[in-house]
Amino acid sequence: MTADLETICQTSTRTRRRVSRAMHRDVFARYGLAYAEAHDAFELDHLIPLELGGDNSAANLWPQPNRWSQTKDDVENYLHRKVCAGKISIGEAQGAIGTDWVSVSRTKVSGN
Repeated sequence: MTADLETICQTSTRTRRRVSRAMHRDVFARYGLAYAEAHDAFELDHLIPLELGGDNSAANLWPQPNRWSQTKDDVENYLHRKVCAGKISIGEAQGAIGTDWVSVSRTKVSGN
């Protein structure tokens, strides 16, 4: 993980995004999911997204149901914009998305 704002706000995550198939299988297994059955219903997601300083460690990866992916991506982008605009700290953003991103989504949607 990083809290470096230059990395978070100025560097693309494209080159850091790749996670091996073996890591996918391992993470799915940790959550009790068989990769062959689950990979169509879930995507491997970063709990703390790369855009907010997260990394590709197994501890930061989880099988996210596909039905939640767009909503969580919207939250990630929202928090990234807030951090890079100086509206909230990276620690606040990491804490919010790491503990209750659903509440952030509700707040963001309601405009608060």
